[in-house]
Amino acid sequence: MDKITLNNGASNPGVAGFKGNTNQQLPVVDWLADLPETQKDTDLVEVQFKNTRKGYFLNSNHISIEKGDMVAVEANPGHDIGVVTLMGRLVLSQIKKNHINMERYEVRRVYRKVKPVDMEKYNEAKAREHDTMIRARQIANDMKLNMKIGDVEFQGDGSKAIFYYIADDRVDFRQLIKVFAEEFRVRIEMKQIGARQEAGRIGGIGPCGRELCCTTWMSNFVSVSTMAARYQDLSTNPLKLAGQCAKIKCCVNFEAPMYIEAQADFPAKEVTLETKDATYYFFKADVFKRLITYSSDQNIPANLQTISVERAKEIIAINKSGEKVDSLIKSSQEEVVNNDYQNVVGQDSLTRFDKSKNQKRKEKRKENRLKTDNEASQKQNNRDKVNNSQNKNTQNIANIQAEMTANSVAVSQNNQNSQNNQNNQNNQNNQNNQNSQNNPNSRNKNAQPSNPNSVTDVTPVEEKSAVNKDNTSEISDNKAGDKGRNKNDKNNHYHKRHKYHGKNNRQNNNEKGE
Repeated sequence: MDKITLNNGASNPGVAGFKGNTNQQLPVVDWLADLPETQKDTDLVEVQFKNTRKGYFLNSNHISIEKGDMVAVEANPGHDIGVVTLMGRLVLSQIKKNHINMERYEVRRVYRKVKPVDMEKYNEAKAREHDTMIRARQIANDMKLNMKIGDVEFQGDGSKAIFYYIADDRVDFRQLIKVFAEEFRVRIEMKQIGARQEAGRIGGIGPCGRELCCTTWMSNFVSVSTMAARYQDLSTNPLKLAGQCAKIKCCVNFEAPMYIEAQADFPAKEVTLETKDATYYFFKADVFKRLITYSSDQNIPANLQTISVERAKEIIAINKSGEKVDSLIKSSQEEVVNNDYQNVVGQDSLTRFDKSKNQKRKEKRKENRLKTDNEASQKQNNRDKVNNSQNKNTQNIANIQAEMTANSVAVSQNNQNSQNNQNNQNNQNNQNNQNSQNNPNSRNKNAQPSNPNSVTDVTPVEEKSAVNKDNTSEISDNKAGDKGRNKNDKNNHYHKRHKYHGKNNRQNNNEKGE
């Protein structure tokens, strides 16, 4: 007897439920994949093309196809190639979800499963899409059209191309279509999409770290306003609210109804609370804990006091009767304690085994810190010693240079004095010689033929020069003495010659007188 296994109501899609479109945009999990009877509810199949474009086709020939198969479907003109993403009862659910009216929807047929020839044409057409998009953007820019070509999709047989564009205003692209047709030699179709649809087609990662909602599951886009952010007390900074499409993020709308419902019985923010001491203004509210914080200043947080919604309503009712309360917080009311977590079960701390490790780490860090401090102080002492020795050497060198400079100055001064004395002596001798030439009588009287006396005349000069040259070297003394002797010899020779000529002149004069 065969065993009968009853379905307990659990669904296990397995490979069949996730097959085919998990790597595509807007994927749908076939959670009825383990129920074969649901696959025969309808002959309609969902086929997905590039990015988020999907269509519903009729399997009129009852071709044996499964989810994930590549099929060739009817198009206008020619045929297109896509992937089967959904079959059976869920196709009807998707049509209802997307608000598609099947009476007006043109249902086309599924031709066949793809052949190798179809895949070759398909790959060739897809390889042209990127270059075509770049060239289309250049043409639109040259024609100065206020539009952006966001994406280009070629049909599976390459006979038609769909250009998706974004524009704020209406664009007259009739001339642009003619240029595209001449440039690319295909049938042109233009489709305008919004910024959200473009982000869904391109894809990306949101600030939450997950794939964009418009890429994974959102197909109907509802307008989002900043009022939804205000209900949730979110920052109205456009940089924080904007998504990948530069519009307000769709997820702002997800929790807005819950916040609106929770704040239905909250007092208005414009209402003030009057006490005997001051007037309190609304500052902030914790919606889910039903707490409101009031400030005594309207512009800055001052004397903040947090009370419950019920207490705020009670104070407002008292103020309307013309009375004021002593304080916002009742005297018998305990202070509000914010306990985000309570150890109700009595479990031990999860970090109880980390204390010893933390203590060891602290000790190691302390030891390492001491070592580094000691090494740094040792290096500093060594640097100080080196600097002191360098300073001492520099001072000694400076003293030696100063002494050498002083000695050289003294030597040059002595040489200058000796040179001046010598020049004075020479000038005096030249003056005496000139006087003797101008006065012959005096020259005869002064000129005496005594060689020893000529030596005595020079002796005082030599003594004076010797006194001035006490600090000079012996070599300079010898040279100076040699120069003095040579000059004295010249003077003696000069006096002798003039004495001789004077004698002859007197003899001649005597002869003339006789």
